[in-house]
Amino acid sequence: MPRFDSRLTSVALLLVGLSPLLGGCDEPVTAHAAPHPSAPEVSVVTVVPKPHAMVRELPGRIAPTRVADVRPRVSGIITERLFKQGSEVKAGDPLYQIDPKPFEVELQAAEAALAKANAVFEQASHQAHRIAQLAAQHVTSTAENEKAIANMRQAEADVAGRKADVARARLNLDYTTIRAPIGGVVGAAQVTEGALVVQNDTANLATVQQLDMIYADFTQSASELGALRRAFESGELERIAPGAAKVRLVLDDGTTYPLVGKFLFSEAKVDASTGQVTLRGEFPNPNRELLPGMYVRVLLEQGVDSDAIAVPQQAVQRDSSGGSEVYVVKDDNHVIARPIRTAFVQDGRSMVSHGLKAGDRVVVEGFQKFAVGDKVRPVMWAEADATDVTGAVPGKTAVVR
Repeated sequence: MPRFDSRLTSVALLLVGLSPLLGGCDEPVTAHAAPHPSAPEVSVVTVVPKPHAMVRELPGRIAPTRVADVRPRVSGIITERLFKQGSEVKAGDPLYQIDPKPFEVELQAAEAALAKANAVFEQASHQAHRIAQLAAQHVTSTAENEKAIANMRQAEADVAGRKADVARARLNLDYTTIRAPIGGVVGAAQVTEGALVVQNDTANLATVQQLDMIYADFTQSASELGALRRAFESGELERIAPGAAKVRLVLDDGTTYPLVGKFLFSEAKVDASTGQVTLRGEFPNPNRELLPGMYVRVLLEQGVDSDAIAVPQQAVQRDSSGGSEVYVVKDDNHVIARPIRTAFVQDGRSMVSHGLKAGDRVVVEGFQKFAVGDKVRPVMWAEADATDVTGAVPGKTAVVR
């Protein structure tokens, strides 16, 4: 019995010690609510329609404005090459020397024949004069007078023929010095000293290309040209005044050629195998940066859209089906996805043909901060950051599909 009492006493003491802790359970527990997150900040641009030149990027090749193959005009042995390969030459500069000795002999023979013909003409002229005096005195017959006159005229014609032979021989002697037909850059020498060249041979001795002005030949599909013509007729695009269309070049390394060219013409036919029309622009080339055969991309202004809508290229996203879309911030600052149709990209901006209107606020930066339907806090995008963000090259244009 005493053992049982001691156990009760121990339990009572334990309950007394825990009473302060158990009493705390009766106090109410206050829950601290998590703070509500603020709307994320995104950069936007406001759509403002502006006039914009419609620029097309087309593939092209560089071609010389003038090119001439150097060929011999007389036959003979090459004795000397008179030009440095790859150098600048002017029209008329000597390029090759053919052995002139055979042609000098021909000239001497022609001059001797001319001297003989002059002597014969002089004798016939005197004889005709004497016969004419005798005929006037009725000492000789009229037939003799006519014969003397005919002999004189034949001698005169023979002199003219011999003069032509001398001129031909002198011309052939001059042709022994083969000269540059045009000014420009002369290429590699195709023959060496000691080679026999033949008159009117199809093989050229060298090629001279004029490169201070060059052509850029490029192509565009006939369907695009037809759509452009219809846009002009409907008033959707305005024509650029003749001679005012600017043409620029983008080289194969992506850099833009600094000098602006002039659009010359487009062919009046379509290539049956490709459906393309050939167009041509002309560019100054003072530093010989552009060489014939180079591949380039040509930026051609073909019209002006008086109310074009452009957004930074980075604002255009791709949806699950591969189409283009942008995120638009509504008046209540909630974000929606809007499908758009783009035409092309120029200077880091996408030209939007359908899907946007004036006043729309398009998200440019901060895509990772929200999902469609979220509320955001829009701030204006700094135009000065456009080049840094997009890496756009001025004048560079690419088609957006």
